Amino acid sequence: MISFEKEYFNLGFIDKLAYKDCFMQSIDPRVKIITTAAFTIVVVSYSKYELTGLMPFFLFPMVCSSLGDVPLKYVLKKLLFFSVFPLLIGIFNPLIDTKPVFFFMNTSVSGGWISLISIFLKFQLTFSFAVIFIATTPLPQVCAGLKRLGVPDIFTSQLMFLYRYIFVLAEETMRMLRARGLRTFGEVNMSMKDFINLAGLLFIKTCERAERIYRAMLSRGFSNTIHSIKDISIKHTDLLYLAITTGLLIFFRLYDVAALSGRAITGGFLR
Repeated sequence: MISFEKEYFNLGFIDKLAYKDCFMQSIDPRVKIITTAAFTIVVVSYSKYELTGLMPFFLFPMVCSSLGDVPLKYVLKKLLFFSVFPLLIGIFNPLIDTKPVFFFMNTSVSGGWISLISIFLKFQLTFSFAVIFIATTPLPQVCAGLKRLGVPDIFTSQLMFLYRYIFVLAEETMRMLRARGLRTFGEVNMSMKDFINLAGLLFIKTCERAERIYRAMLSRGFSNTIHSIKDISIKHTDLLYLAITTGLLIFFRLYDVAALSGRAITGGFLR
């Protein structure tokens, strides 16, 4: 129960971050959606053996987390938790692709290991940038931005309902778990039978509440469209952020910044 409550309040922590008065939070959601999509496309477009070309892109999540006052520890914890997925995707690469690509200290390194590390780096980059986007943009603004970008109402409405009623469902679950904890004198372990009974009861309660909420919405004139109170508009700072981000993305994609930096440090760049 403690773990569930911790996760619930963690969800509220993201919401709290998104409403902070910082630079990243002030950027128009449409601009952030476009830059996040562009960042993901550029990172994924690298070949499966690319490693050094990906390194400069870590600058983006680091700078954006700082501008949005998103704790780096929070982003790293999320990355650590979900890092198992890219490893599962590429875990067989070293066995399939055994062709040596380069030698390091007289030891050959196969293409499979390089592609596995490349998948891992791409995941770290795209996932961290997505986490910062979510942590600096309230979901109502995300939905408003998607709607203004031409996404159908049905999708944005469903996303908004999902977000709003996650909290309702979480509170109901927390109440049920607390009641069970009181009846069982704080017993943490739950048998499969108890779990099925609890899940079934939660499903019935969810359906009943959804029915009540929908009737209440209809009685208030709901017409399948959610209207946003706060209007969004593009400002000069939004255009500046968009220009700098896309400009850096294009520059990093066209030039090997890591190699250029290495040459500059060792003096080779000047020769």
